[in-house]
Amino acid sequence: MEKSTHTAAPAVLTLRVEGMDCGGCERKVESALGRLDGIEEVTASSVTGSVKIHSPDHGAPSQETIERILNELGYQVASHKDHKGASASSTPWWQTTKGRLVIITGGLLALAFALRFVWPVLGNWPFVAATLVGLVPIAQGAWGALKMRNPFTIEMLMCIAALGALAINAAAEAAMVVFLFAVGELLEGVAASRARRSISALANLTPSTARLIDNGDVREVSADSLKPGQRVLVRPGDRVPCDGRILAGESDLDESPVNGESVPRSRAPGDDIFAGTVNLDAALEVEVTRGAEDNTIARVIRLVEEAQAAKAPVARFIDRFAYYYMPTVVVLALLMAVVPPLVSTMAWSESIYRALALLLIACPCALVISTPAAIAAGLSAGARRGLLIKGGAVLEQLGKLRLIALDKTGTLTAGTPKVTDVEDWGTGHDENEVLRLAAAMERDSSHPIATAIFAHAQQLGLAIPQAVGNRALSGRGVAGQVEGRELGLITPRHLAEQITLDDALSARIAELEQAGKSLAVLVEGECPLGLIAVRDEPREDAREGLAALSRLGVQVVMLSGDNARTVAAIGGGLGIEAHGELMPEDKAQRVRDWQTAGRGPVGKVGDGINDAPALAAADVGIAMGGGTDVALETADAALLKNRVTGIAELIDLSRATLRNVKTNVALALGLKAIFLVTTALGITGMWIAVMADTGATVLVTLNAMRLLGYQFTPYR
Repeated sequence: MEKSTHTAAPAVLTLRVEGMDCGGCERKVESALGRLDGIEEVTASSVTGSVKIHSPDHGAPSQETIERILNELGYQVASHKDHKGASASSTPWWQTTKGRLVIITGGLLALAFALRFVWPVLGNWPFVAATLVGLVPIAQGAWGALKMRNPFTIEMLMCIAALGALAINAAAEAAMVVFLFAVGELLEGVAASRARRSISALANLTPSTARLIDNGDVREVSADSLKPGQRVLVRPGDRVPCDGRILAGESDLDESPVNGESVPRSRAPGDDIFAGTVNLDAALEVEVTRGAEDNTIARVIRLVEEAQAAKAPVARFIDRFAYYYMPTVVVLALLMAVVPPLVSTMAWSESIYRALALLLIACPCALVISTPAAIAAGLSAGARRGLLIKGGAVLEQLGKLRLIALDKTGTLTAGTPKVTDVEDWGTGHDENEVLRLAAAMERDSSHPIATAIFAHAQQLGLAIPQAVGNRALSGRGVAGQVEGRELGLITPRHLAEQITLDDALSARIAELEQAGKSLAVLVEGECPLGLIAVRDEPREDAREGLAALSRLGVQVVMLSGDNARTVAAIGGGLGIEAHGELMPEDKAQRVRDWQTAGRGPVGKVGDGINDAPALAAADVGIAMGGGTDVALETADAALLKNRVTGIAELIDLSRATLRNVKTNVALALGLKAIFLVTTALGITGMWIAVMADTGATVLVTLNAMRLLGYQFTPYR
């Protein structure tokens, strides 16, 4: 085992690895590093070009040891520290290591053919030389893996096949095999680089410079240097360099680069804006709220890269299959080399040739990369449209959803209720007095209804007093002291637990609730003083989003803490099943009941805070958060754009990805099966076997990349 004399690596070390472009590379790296003392887990991702190593605090190998082993395996290593994510290399292919190998082996092969034509006396020696020179870097990787007790690698099989071909006097074919292998490796690298560029494009949304306002002067600084609290100027046409809050100016912003929202949004002082959005109309003065390493773009990139590196259940199954596939084919190749000459008249040279060709089909690269490539492309496509999905397991589960529960306020409705009615119930107070006292109770609350009441009182110019000792009554309302009076602002449902209302007031409450309005009753002791009604209208896209979900075969149910009549009125208007007067734990229990009843995987959509129990209980929790910390960190998936259609997009993208995975697996297994049979029968030779292997890898990668152009069509 490897021992280290250097400083131990950190508990979680992430390295960027160049040249790791297929599933076989992942398995080779994980196997080699996983054998080191002091390493608990290794996760290699050819899609992100990164290796994540988990080790305990003590006894871990040094970073130098890890990098040396990766170099011996044939990879180039650079520390993965850039917060903007792994950047795709812009180096032309002919200047890369794999590109140079193609040029050298191709040139030597062409020279060998020319020399055999000009000087036939040289025989096969030019091809032998071309083969041996081309095998040098391949043998380096094979030897590095062998030292780590991992003999079953494509490099080792390639060396055995090429040297075996030389031994049976098939030098020209050996040289051709080495050249085609180099071409295949290059094509895999180009395809993998294209996949990585989809994430690099997100990093490039943030401008490199910003206009810092410093003591009245404006100077250009690096956007990476911005700190919270600083102020920047964003001119019309500029990209916003940071996450921030508008201090001065009003303008429309194009948020499509960040969240896929096609319609520009009007932003004014006090509004939060994201890095990477485009200012369209007027200059804005913006206060920085997050540094470059923690802005929305940086966090999205981190989440997507972590999700891409995590393996989905179907990918883990493919890995287990591949683990047994390669040794099985190697055994078949040995049997092919030995058995036919012993039981038939087949020549040893012919049986060995077929066995060598079988070895070239033993590498499961195409099969191993078929799933992670598709899932990574799906995750990237989602991120570019403001759909964040935390891993392949979530992506798989999204496509299986058959029932989804939605919150009312802020999800199906706009989340900006307006006061529609203020009533004095004959206690000597007028409507403004009822509103003034209620606004005092709601001054410090962020609940949408509380915000609506307070804003309405401000619009009327009322003098709002300060409440003392305010306390929330979990799901029931709020209580406190205003101007020396003990007051409560209570929901009608829970008001009945405290006092008895006469028939006229009860009828009035029922009438307003049946109109889809939410109510708060102002009480003093057991005396109702008045009532305030607010209504939150359905989102403009609610019906379109619900129709899209219906076309996808997903049943939608509304779960709300609001009163049952209001919820029924809004649910009826939208044409969906609706349940009201539910506490947070009640919503979670409904989700569990549906799961127990076998109504399929259940999803829950909410704000990520009040619905935390239900989000946790659901098979998939989805937060509609507009870029908030909760939306990005809490649920299994998050919508950066607050649109109901985004839920249907998530599910449709998941299903498109799963279809792509099935196509890729069928391609990889189908091609392997066909050429295993044709090679065993002697119909196809060694160079065809190489083309089949590398060609299948390139095919499944390019097929997966089609997902990067995914477009949601709600009416198909």
